[in-house]
Amino acid sequence: MEKSLKSRAVNYGLYLGLILSAFTIVAYSINIELLVNFWLVLLLLPLLVILFGIISSIKSRSALGGFISFKQAFSSYFITVAIGVIISTLVTVILFNFIDPDAAITLKEIGLEKSRSFMESMGAPSSEIDKALATANEQDTLGFKAQALSLAQGLVFYAVIGLIVGLIVKKKDPNAA
Repeated sequence: MEKSLKSRAVNYGLYLGLILSAFTIVAYSINIELLVNFWLVLLLLPLLVILFGIISSIKSRSALGGFISFKQAFSSYFITVAIGVIISTLVTVILFNFIDPDAAITLKEIGLEKSRSFMESMGAPSSEIDKALATANEQDTLGFKAQALSLAQGLVFYAVIGLIVGLIVKKKDPNAA
């Protein structure tokens, strides 16, 4: 992959990491409940990550005169996404494990309460709710190990999306041999 394509992907990754980190810090500062909001955390933020990866691939294709191989398109996408998500994860780990571990406890309590409300609204029996919440309460979702696992799973998910993006964005130069 050409150096200019790598540097472009790295720059988009840094921008993405900055935006995701800013969201975490602003939500932490203004209303910590935003960090356990389903629509933001599980829908909007992943769409933002994917969008940045797509933009990176498209901009790389433009920089190459409108033609890009699958490998270049995928690499541009994945470098952007990986850098952005790694930065965001590091900020989360530092914030909730070193700067303010009490906020992690608060987030866990809010998440458990939201889970209870959701399960009750779905008509789950109270014994099953209690069992599920006891299991969830034992997990340290903001700890380093859980965040590393979540990062790895996220990167696999984004890589699969990246393969699709690479197939869509690639464009072979008809004049190339």
